[in-house]
Amino acid sequence: MSQVRVAAFSISIDGFGAGPNQSLEHPLGIGGMTLHKWVLHTRTFRSMHQNGGDADRRDGEAIGPESIADIDDRFAARSFENLGAWILGRNMFGPVRGAWPDDTWKGWWGDTPPYHVPVFVLTHHARAPLAMNGGTTFHFVTGGIHEALERARAAANGRDVRIGGGVATVRQYLRAGVIDEMHLAIAPVLLGTGENLLVDIDLRALGFECVEHAASQDAMHVMLRRAS
Repeated sequence: MSQVRVAAFSISIDGFGAGPNQSLEHPLGIGGMTLHKWVLHTRTFRSMHQNGGDADRRDGEAIGPESIADIDDRFAARSFENLGAWILGRNMFGPVRGAWPDDTWKGWWGDTPPYHVPVFVLTHHARAPLAMNGGTTFHFVTGGIHEALERARAAANGRDVRIGGGVATVRQYLRAGVIDEMHLAIAPVLLGTGENLLVDIDLRALGFECVEHAASQDAMHVMLRRAS
């Protein structure tokens, strides 16, 4: 059955999913990259960049089959399973603000983004669909979160829809009560400021409970699921 999921979403101990002052130089805000240390060494991430040759090594040491690092890769790999479509906030697509000056910007990931399925980008400014290498097509949705979800579900054709972020986008879908499952990777860092994911959001009232958790060196992975 198709589900709406948040997966591999990194936050700090104090709840921030992005640092302050997001820009082209700091797409995740100041300090935001520290939240994602857990995923950078995984086989899944390296295969996305066609750099899997040293995927079995970290800090110069061999990684055993039952190592803590494999926990990170297990959750990273699961985040891509059974996906038929993504939804992104505009900041997740790029740093351009306001009306599109031209079609030059085509996303953070170059000519072959890692999505490989239709991606629906929330924006206030219309833009023609953008087809990329590898099966990704960006569709720009001006009608809000519910229109984006309706279109994503249709495009997913029975598979899951992943809400990719950023923080404001996940918060909107949480408040709308349409997210079925959420995997948070809580990094052992404090940001102090930025974009807080869960402030004023009552996950218990929304029906979520923790159904799985596992700790690695760089993250506490928490799987939350909403009761049906």
